Amino acid sequence: MSEEVMYADLKFQDSSKGENIHEFDTVGIKAPPAPSRGWRQRALALTFLCLLLLIGLGVLGIIFYTTLKIEMGKLNKLQNFKEELQRNVSLQLIHNMNSSKMIRDLSITLQEIATKLCHELYKREPEHKCKPCPETWMWHEDNCYILIDNYETWQESVMFCSAQNASLLTIKNKSVLEFIKSKRLRKYWLGLLTRKYQKNYQRLDETIFSSDWLLRNTNDVNDRMHCGYVDSMYVYYTDCTSTMNFMCEKLANPVKIESTLMNEIPDGKYS
Repeated sequence: MSEEVMYADLKFQDSSKGENIHEFDTVGIKAPPAPSRGWRQRALALTFLCLLLLIGLGVLGIIFYTTLKIEMGKLNKLQNFKEELQRNVSLQLIHNMNSSKMIRDLSITLQEIATKLCHELYKREPEHKCKPCPETWMWHEDNCYILIDNYETWQESVMFCSAQNASLLTIKNKSVLEFIKSKRLRKYWLGLLTRKYQKNYQRLDETIFSSDWLLRNTNDVNDRMHCGYVDSMYVYYTDCTSTMNFMCEKLANPVKIESTLMNEIPDGKYS
């Protein structure tokens, strides 16, 4: 009887231990607490916020792409407009240059026509108002000439011509040579100067190639120098302090087109 009691006690104790062990297995290892309701709401809110951010980024991306495309289109249009404007400006410049050249060529042609016409008028009337030389001056090609029948030294002659914005006569081409020959000058100073020695006379034709034509300052002329003068068809040299007539020359003014082309009267006469 006592043995049965002991067996029952032991079994009871064993069952108690088993329950304790089972309870330890189930309770001793702490399971994670069940998520609270507030945490789930926060998680949902965060997820929703992230979703909104993604949507916002997508919308911004679309807006940026659309705006960029529009602005690039405008930029291309501006670039095309700029290139077109540059082409138009270049074409206009070329047109202006061509027009300027045509106007310049036309002006030159008109000037040549006016000069030739004025030459013809000058032959008929030496003091015609189209003449590009001062009154009493002779006109030959591009120069004006005047004969001064006053006996002066060579240097005084140079000074007189300088006061007229002119210089003593020089002969440097055949056209001027023939013009001077036609005047049959007798003892007229030329713009020839030598130093300290007297050269032999020479034919007027030979002076075209002379290196003695005046190209330097005349202030140092003295009584030991010899100057050239023309006498008929020859050139002679004498003391620069001798006195002779002289001839001045200067560049003619351009012929005035309006004073030439507008002076012809319908009946063929000229004013």
